[in-house]
Amino acid sequence: MPNNYSNRDRKKTPAASYGQRERKGFSPAGGRKNSDNPRERNSFRPAAARNTEESPRRNGRPFPAANPERDEFRRNSGYRDFEYREEARPRRERVPAYETRPDHDAETEKYILTGRNPIREALKNHRDLEKLMVQKGDLSGSALEIIQKAKEQKIMIQTVDKSRLDEIAPRHQGLIAFASAYQYCTVEDILEAAREKDEPPFIIILDGVTDPHNLGAIIRTAECVGAHGVIVPQHRSVGLTPAAVKSSAGAVEYVKVARVMNLNRTIEELQKANIWVYALTMNGKDFREVSFDGGTALVIGAEGEGISRLTEEKCDASVSLPMKGHLDSLNASVAAGIMMYHVFTSRNK
Repeated sequence: MPNNYSNRDRKKTPAASYGQRERKGFSPAGGRKNSDNPRERNSFRPAAARNTEESPRRNGRPFPAANPERDEFRRNSGYRDFEYREEARPRRERVPAYETRPDHDAETEKYILTGRNPIREALKNHRDLEKLMVQKGDLSGSALEIIQKAKEQKIMIQTVDKSRLDEIAPRHQGLIAFASAYQYCTVEDILEAAREKDEPPFIIILDGVTDPHNLGAIIRTAECVGAHGVIVPQHRSVGLTPAAVKSSAGAVEYVKVARVMNLNRTIEELQKANIWVYALTMNGKDFREVSFDGGTALVIGAEGEGISRLTEEKCDASVSLPMKGHLDSLNASVAAGIMMYHVFTSRNK
């Protein structure tokens, strides 16, 4: 009669006699001889012999024979085998991703608007919003109304996946808005502040600065040198986020910050008000050779890209900081601080 058993079934069939087990490496008591693997040592032991007090079990698997020297060596060498650990590692509770972000804290949560009704009321009251994040897909009803109002108020709208919104807030209803941590003003308010002090305007213009810590540091230095205001574009730039306001160390309470839609058009309006606009670039004129006695506006670009080409062409002149070391650039807030103090010393000799 032919043998129709597969190799898998043969493994499950025990050997015919203890003699065959001995020749194959198994001991008469069951299991392989001199094996450190508990599965092999106990593979042929009956269930009654395995489930005894002499052979306790954990997670359905039998413990190996006690060996203090081996266990101590593996414990000290970091051997990762759960059967030799004295205590199992406790399971860590799952924490939502938005709670583990370094920039997310209780202070930041106050400026995150979730749900359609809170965002609709914020738009109705013309509250300053940094951006509106919209879930990808078909939206209907009140969501379309909210998006239309945001477009009318020139608020940046960003379309993202649902998973991105889930990381920020679990109950978002497809919309999340980020409110500004401080109220913006207008360019005319900055010019009015200069007229009240009877001083030539001193304004800082930021082009493409996306780091909130740089923005906060620039606002802080602007307050120390007596600048009348800071201008940031609405797109491609960071606004008055909680991180920026915190980095300013309270200076945002005394320095006016304006947000404009078109930076180049704002530069043209400042030039009409008899204000000279200087771009801080890599190949401009040495800043020590320039006098900043009259109305002055300094344009500071991002660290990587710098000032955009069209904005640089709109400026009256380009100035640069001389470099002597191996590096050819400075941090945006550091470069802005050097230029602002040079303007301060030129006006207060």
